[in-house]
Amino acid sequence: MKPALRLALPLLLAGLAACRRSGSDAQPAPTPAPEAPAPAASDVPPSGPRKPLRPLESFASIQDPAERSRALFLEASRVMLHPRCSNCHPAGDVPHQGMEWKLHDPPVVRGPDDRGVVGMECTGCHQDHNLPLARVPGAPNWHLAPREMAWVGRTPHSLCEQLKDPQRNGGRTLAQLVEHNAHDKLVGWGWEPGHGREPAPGTQEAFGKLVQAWVDTGAQCPPEEAKP
Repeated sequence: MKPALRLALPLLLAGLAACRRSGSDAQPAPTPAPEAPAPAASDVPPSGPRKPLRPLESFASIQDPAERSRALFLEASRVMLHPRCSNCHPAGDVPHQGMEWKLHDPPVVRGPDDRGVVGMECTGCHQDHNLPLARVPGAPNWHLAPREMAWVGRTPHSLCEQLKDPQRNGGRTLAQLVEHNAHDKLVGWGWEPGHGREPAPGTQEAFGKLVQAWVDTGAQCPPEEAKP
């Protein structure tokens, strides 16, 4: 072997070894996001007329503040667990739609920031207002709730505990929760869904008052077995 080649060969072998290490250290290709689980049949709200949202004044007769707080949240949970609200709080990567929590059609996924993926962003179809002719719903800042804020299929008790946990409520304080529920325009879309869609119970103003009163009375959670 020529002297020059004898010197170059160790360098060449070292370079090949480095390439192999680089390949083994490379990040694996991302795995496809799991599909959103379908809600249980028992979770689907019954069809037919629904009772109106109880006004705040109707809870005044409950003397014990803790008991009143639990009753207030139970009533407010009727809005949060209504499909018009919970459709965008799925546990999986696919939003739901309709009153039966059907998977979004056409197929879409939440993407890295809960706003779809390149070429299929939420705002590609959902504008900042409903489109009556196209029958496409829309509101400002249209997007999915983060995965940690999923609540399809939760009980009112479980939802209540989740909302008080900043790790699972978007990092909000209770005061910020009130503000979000009472004034956020995307939340408000639930009462103005357009195209004959069933709105959430009551009004955003009435819902906001219930949430405010729940916080004011200690933000107590109803028992696990309680149903609205």
